[in-house]
Amino acid sequence: MRQPPTMWPLLLLPAFLAAASGTIPPAAPPMTPWPERYHAVLVTNLTARGGRLEVFDTYYDWARGGDVTRVREQLAGGDPPAQIIVQWANGTAYQIDAAAASCRTFQFATGGLLPPDWKQARGAAYLGRARADGFHCHVWSNRLFARYYEDVATGRPVAWKFIGIEDERHVLSFEPGRVLEDSSMWQAPAYCFDGSNGDDGQGSSRSSAAHLLVNSKLAGATAAAASFGQ
Repeated sequence: MRQPPTMWPLLLLPAFLAAASGTIPPAAPPMTPWPERYHAVLVTNLTARGGRLEVFDTYYDWARGGDVTRVREQLAGGDPPAQIIVQWANGTAYQIDAAAASCRTFQFATGGLLPPDWKQARGAAYLGRARADGFHCHVWSNRLFARYYEDVATGRPVAWKFIGIEDERHVLSFEPGRVLEDSSMWQAPAYCFDGSNGDDGQGSSRSSAAHLLVNSKLAGATAAAASFGQ
């Protein structure tokens, strides 16, 4: 008796075609949250757009609700640093030039600091694996303009790469649990509040502005990112 033709090959055909075309997204690994407190030193190379190297010395403190970053330019040396960035979880951020006694204020409408579990809480997309700075990394996208590279072996951040603004951040050191010893740096100076420095962040360096976007709730910062690229 002749057997009816099986339907399994037809049922599996769409899956085979999808796999062949690369449309099946890679399986996301378990998400590694940031520690609630850490100290990180990052370097950015701005030479592709006529700039220099900059070092970002960042203290992230989720329990306190903010982070502080000291920005130093290549071969500048000395104190104070070129800029200090103080950012809060409520969406407010201050970009301070202590030498010039000037301050720029930013306000992110949807909030500020990224939470430790930002990949899950903010709906980051997993893009697969790639090499970055010699490390084998998981790659995540915030769906807008940034790529985040995380070391497969340790879960530590390795790099951020911004799309469209020629800006990359490379992590030189990452110290979980370390806190900022100088507590006075959390307080923005009085001239940030006297109304003489503007409140829209215009005139900020693109690299420092991009740094604010790294630690901001990126889904709400598209318009700000566009202004930084001008």
